[in-house]
Amino acid sequence: MSACPHIDEISLQLAPPRSNQQVHKYVILNASKDLLSSTLIKPFFNREECTLCFDNQDSPEGVVVCLQCFNGGCLDPSRAHVQLHFSRTGHPLGLNIKRHRKAAKRRDSTTEEPPMKKLAIVVPSDEETWEYELSLRCFQCDGEHGAVVTSEDPKVKATVDGIMKSMASAQQSEVKAWEEELEMCEHTLMLQQEDASKQISPHCSQCDLTSNLWLCLTCGSVNCGRQQFGGIGGNGHALQHSSATGHGVGVKLGTITPEGGGDIYCYTCDDSRIDPDLPNHLKHFGMDVVDMRKTDKSMTELQIEHNLKFDFSMTGNDGKELEPVFGPGLTGLKNLGNSCYMASVLQAIFALPAFQKRYPVSRAVEHYQTCTAALPADCLECQMYKLSDGLLSGRYSHPAQAHPPPSSASETPFQTEENMPKFQEGIRPAMFKALVGKGHEEFSTMRQQDSEEFLQHLIKCLRQEAKRRGVDVAQDATETFKFGMEQRLQCGECKGVSYRTDQVDSISLPVPAKEKDDIIIGEGDGGSAAPKKQYEPVDFDTCLDMVVEPEALEYSCPHCQKKVIAMKQQKFKTFPDTLVVHMKKFQLVNWMPTKLDIPVSVKDNLTLDKYLSAGKQDGEVELSETEQEPQMPEFNAAAMSQLEAMGFPTIRCQKALLATGNSDPEAAMNWLFQHMEDSDIDAPLQAATASASSGGAGPEPSAEQVSMLADMGFTHAQAKKALRETDGNAERAVEWLFSHPDDMGEEAVSAVFPVAAESQGGSAALPANYRLKAFISHKGPSVHSGHYVATIRERDGSWVLFNDEKVVKAEGEDNEVMKSLAYLYIYERV
Repeated sequence: MSACPHIDEISLQLAPPRSNQQVHKYVILNASKDLLSSTLIKPFFNREECTLCFDNQDSPEGVVVCLQCFNGGCLDPSRAHVQLHFSRTGHPLGLNIKRHRKAAKRRDSTTEEPPMKKLAIVVPSDEETWEYELSLRCFQCDGEHGAVVTSEDPKVKATVDGIMKSMASAQQSEVKAWEEELEMCEHTLMLQQEDASKQISPHCSQCDLTSNLWLCLTCGSVNCGRQQFGGIGGNGHALQHSSATGHGVGVKLGTITPEGGGDIYCYTCDDSRIDPDLPNHLKHFGMDVVDMRKTDKSMTELQIEHNLKFDFSMTGNDGKELEPVFGPGLTGLKNLGNSCYMASVLQAIFALPAFQKRYPVSRAVEHYQTCTAALPADCLECQMYKLSDGLLSGRYSHPAQAHPPPSSASETPFQTEENMPKFQEGIRPAMFKALVGKGHEEFSTMRQQDSEEFLQHLIKCLRQEAKRRGVDVAQDATETFKFGMEQRLQCGECKGVSYRTDQVDSISLPVPAKEKDDIIIGEGDGGSAAPKKQYEPVDFDTCLDMVVEPEALEYSCPHCQKKVIAMKQQKFKTFPDTLVVHMKKFQLVNWMPTKLDIPVSVKDNLTLDKYLSAGKQDGEVELSETEQEPQMPEFNAAAMSQLEAMGFPTIRCQKALLATGNSDPEAAMNWLFQHMEDSDIDAPLQAATASASSGGAGPEPSAEQVSMLADMGFTHAQAKKALRETDGNAERAVEWLFSHPDDMGEEAVSAVFPVAAESQGGSAALPANYRLKAFISHKGPSVHSGHYVATIRERDGSWVLFNDEKVVKAEGEDNEVMKSLAYLYIYERV
């Protein structure tokens, strides 16, 4: 080691990272799966990681964190990402961090600790778990390896201490996500209680249930809740009581603590809330919180526990453990806490030639050298290259290393043949998740999400990135999904026809549900005692036929000038290179999106020739819509004034208001910040017809309402329009959607924004033959809980199951059963 002459040159520029700065020290939730206890302990494990690959502080060379911008880089000779960072930024100094796990520490049986009273996140200190090797490296002294140098400069020392102590932005967001922030509402604050003469019942007032009970804080009536995640019984009588009486606030019995806490639900707001005066409200019914003990799990605990319970078995029908596989293209993705929906999608798309060709590792360095983003962690292109390297190279696909043995020699040695790791550790796509979910109301959280919705969101993000970077359409990997669906409408009286082609990236198939008469399963989802419904198998072709089946609907014919019965039919205008098929197996049960496990007889080889549209035929008379006088929408004057006062141009203010409901300046401002770099942000508005502009007059629907309707198989555009047309009433919106099947839900924004002409994608050439490449399966009763896995066909025809970090052979009957119950199917055109 030696003193470095370059430290003095940059020491004035050094400062410890601020709390809102990203230091790429990613923290992952590693959930304990011991479900015998109601306490779920989620320790954090720190991992310093390169921003361009998945090498980390546990690698032999460790990782180097830049002292100026806190970028993480690897020292691997074949990659040298830290040297690339130096050549690009000129930042010479970095902190080389290597980490080794300490010997396992066992709890002293003589020490008694009080049990935890609530769901908690336990963060053990690094000192208890890890040993670190730290060294300063200067890449201006030695550009190839980085010279190991010393420094007594106080700014250097403060920066190093700040890096080691800082909590990464990923950790902050995860902690915040798991600590659910509840709010008060007017109904809890202004609660009016009735006569307290009745005695609190030990069971539901309308059935015999004695668990999952909710106490109405208005009248003291006790009723059962809705069926909860994990099969917790409930008949929804508390909701019925609220609907019949108008009493809005209830508390879940068994969750009340001596400190005055408990699960509060406001049925009027339809959300969890806080009751700051709960002790007095309970005292009204003769209940003293001091004497209360928490005996039941909270809603958060139930949901998290249920998500942990639902894991696909790693053993086959013969009881043998499935065989792990390793190598290029066989790398697992570590679960970051409810991220299996993302992992399954990423495994499936990176198995496609279009994505392997678009993001080859050989082009990653070339991109990084010309990348305009401040840091690779902020660039979606960089992170896609990083994922491609991590998943396809095979560098990280090897059995996990065993932890060191316990520190006490008297304890049983850890490294035995039975408990040596059999599966790989998996790579952690934390940077990618943070980036692709940034600004999204759902994907930025740690909650479980829908894999089909995430795929559509990812496609949208990649297309926006390609457009921003000027990538040729032919080189965009998402083009592999694109195709056209043609809608044909024929008037029942004048026989005039209307054609429209929509560009789509997947097709959703209805799955008819027919319950079996003899239910032989003795246990429902989540381990409940209630029997689980079984359904008759459905043929895949039957589902396809239902999509193209003509249907009658009411239609205002512009030629007949009256309402008539018309026939609507849709078929393929073109066929994609990669066909994504979404099975609509979710239905609303007690206003909860519930999945129906309907087996589908799926073919490995598919021919779609008969589903190709013939287009407009000779002799057909095409209907033309009645023209209306174009007009500009009226903008909310008060909101416009506030936005313009902030310095935003008028045209941008107008677009923001149109995109967010034309009423809320704060929502419009947030929209503006998210779309500042849109290429058409300053393009002039185009006038819309009166009918189009009126379509967006209603209030902007909430994300929860839109997601609930989307879970039933409708698009987000359809859900938003239905909610606007029905003043946000979800029940009326469902009726509206079923009575307007031809309405694709175009919003007012699309009518006034200039729309760029683009190819519908795909090809109409025949034959249209497909082979099943992958399928994504979901186990659990709801999109908000359960578990996703991906099963992918390899080049030799064998199947491989990707269950987070576990990658195993998928064979035999088990694989066929999973295939029949899959949620998404991905077919390649052959």
